[in-house]
Amino acid sequence: MPRVYATPTQLAAWTGEPAPADAERLLARASEDLDDALIRAVYLVDDAGMPTDPAVVVALRDAVCAQVEYQLAAGDDGTGAAGRWDSVSIGPVSLSGRKDGPQATGDLDLAPRAYRALTRAGLLPGVIW
Repeated sequence: MPRVYATPTQLAAWTGEPAPADAERLLARASEDLDDALIRAVYLVDDAGMPTDPAVVVALRDAVCAQVEYQLAAGDDGTGAAGRWDSVSIGPVSLSGRKDGPQATGDLDLAPRAYRALTRAGLLPGVIW
């Protein structure tokens, strides 16, 4: 089961706006983004893989909320497609005007506020010595 680091209620408190109808999906995708960003981070977790240190719990919650806020502001639905194409249609498929942005090679478009929350908690840059 995927780890999700924030709730729709926490997202609403973070943004000061009601959580979007698909908040749970957006939070799950943003949590996956954080997991990718923290691939080399070391912190204590419970049996479900959730952090146990209260400071890390808060940092991950804030970073996930910041990531969703960032994606919503960019017009991204959590798929990453908004950062790649000027226009996308589904039927019959039409893509146009490729934009610069994170590439499919693994570059992660992490929200600046999410990055700062993770850095303040000592989770980034995630280098193991």
